Amino acid sequence: MATVERNSRIHRARHAGANDAYPQGSSPLHRIAAVREQQGVSLRTVSRQLGIEMRRLKSQESETADLRLSDLYAWQSVLDVPVADLLVEPGPPLSRPVLERARLVRLMKTVMAIREQSTSVSIQRLAQTMIDQLTEIMPELKDVGPWHSVGQRRSLEEYGRAAERCLSEDLFFRSWTD
Repeated sequence: MATVERNSRIHRARHAGANDAYPQGSSPLHRIAAVREQQGVSLRTVSRQLGIEMRRLKSQESETADLRLSDLYAWQSVLDVPVADLLVEPGPPLSRPVLERARLVRLMKTVMAIREQSTSVSIQRLAQTMIDQLTEIMPELKDVGPWHSVGQRRSLEEYGRAAERCLSEDLFFRSWTD
């Protein structure tokens, strides 16, 4: 009987679309949402990196969404975790190294924010010491930035969306007495 149900699910998946293969309430297939939250990666960041609209990413994050392998590998690349950690298996939620990495990344983001926002030289020195110690433990943390306080951070070379918008010259030369 289980084989008939499985074949039925496969048939529905082929004809209904990748994310409709399993009915609501069935067993989870992956844990992308949980891993994304543990890694401290926002859905907006994933959307920018993958070039996929957030609505579609939210549907992919559903535990019962039956994803294509290419989608799974895209998530794996953005979250920088082994694919095995995205799949649901009995046992601990994340492997110990991935959990430790997520904790170190969160700690580094906090220390970077303290260093950036502090006006006290002694606090900035302590924060820098912590940064040095954390990068000694895990060298790839050197590229981690602070928590975003408001909106999205941009480098000096990046323009905001306002710079991309074209305004009509009529807007500037129009008479305000109309």
